[in-house]
Amino acid sequence: MADDKKKIIVDEDWKEQAQKEKEELKEKEKVEHEKEPQPRPQMPEANFSGLVSMLATQAFYALGLIRPEGDEDKKVEPDWDVAKFNIDMLGMLEEKCKGNLTDEEAGLIKSSLDQLRMLFVQLSKKD
Repeated sequence: MADDKKKIIVDEDWKEQAQKEKEELKEKEKVEHEKEPQPRPQMPEANFSGLVSMLATQAFYALGLIRPEGDEDKKVEPDWDVAKFNIDMLGMLEEKCKGNLTDEEAGLIKSSLDQLRMLFVQLSKKD
């Protein structure tokens, strides 16, 4: 009677082989994905407020008010020449565009210039 019972034999090798093939396929997909060109971020529309913002940001950076990530705690000396240049560029832009701006654009450049000029004077008095 003992011979009548069937033995179940489990082949564990097929599980290991299937897992190995699965890992190889994942690696192959990863390599293929890395080869694909990544889409470039969409650039914003070129407009007056973007130009004003770009020049103002450069001035804030030169004044040491904007810092790269990781440098927030470092003492940064203002670059007065670069800050003045960007503020003067904004002033020239305001003058050349006078009468051709919407109220919103005129307000943006005026408030940016007022803020930057005030900060420039305040920070330069500390030195």
